[in-house]
Amino acid sequence: MERSEILNDLAAVFRWTARLNMHEGIANHLSVCLPDSNGSFYVNGTGMHFSKIKASDLILVEDEKVEEMKKKPEIVDPTAINIHGTIHKKVPNAKCILHVHSKYATALSCLKDPTLPPIDQNTMRFYNRVAVFNDFGGLGFEDESEKMASCIGNHNTLLLANHGILTAAPTVAQAFDDLFYSEKACETYITALSTGKELNIASSEVAEKTAQDWENYSTNLGELHLKAIRSILDSEDPTYKN
Repeated sequence: MERSEILNDLAAVFRWTARLNMHEGIANHLSVCLPDSNGSFYVNGTGMHFSKIKASDLILVEDEKVEEMKKKPEIVDPTAINIHGTIHKKVPNAKCILHVHSKYATALSCLKDPTLPPIDQNTMRFYNRVAVFNDFGGLGFEDESEKMASCIGNHNTLLLANHGILTAAPTVAQAFDDLFYSEKACETYITALSTGKELNIASSEVAEKTAQDWENYSTNLGELHLKAIRSILDSEDPTYKN
């Protein structure tokens, strides 16, 4: 995929994440590496609202200039450079990283036991497939990003205790699909908990089978999902591509 289309994909995800209210105004960060970028990545700049971001607004953080960019918080938030830069470099699969403090994932991250039990198709999608980072130490400065990179391992989803959630995948479409459905799964679980009634938890066999069914689905649902989102944006507000 060409550079322009990769950045258009990420810009579309910014716009859609804002529509879903999975953002925090000008906080939180989404990033993407281009093919053969050797650790360089594009990320949202300081002070930009998700609902207004265009592809041309995304800031290139070059690998050899990371330390220099950390000293320019007026351009890119240093926490974004620290967390995203480290994970992009340390986790080979992490070409796109989406980090938000969405309502239900963050609520789950605040529980003493943030395990997501298999109670429906969406929660089963993530059965034994979410890494949990329990070493919250602040805003992501210092060595916290190194610990996050070690914790996520081969997983695509990282729940950050007392913090939020992060998805990392080879493509923007896959990272967003994981983010979207993880939030749906967390919403279902938190809502079910709120009833105070006993949960109907599926067996480990059914949960694992369902998770594998998701992984082996005959069509690339993530790509189709993002294509559908871009189609809506193209009709309603194509400025994300500018």
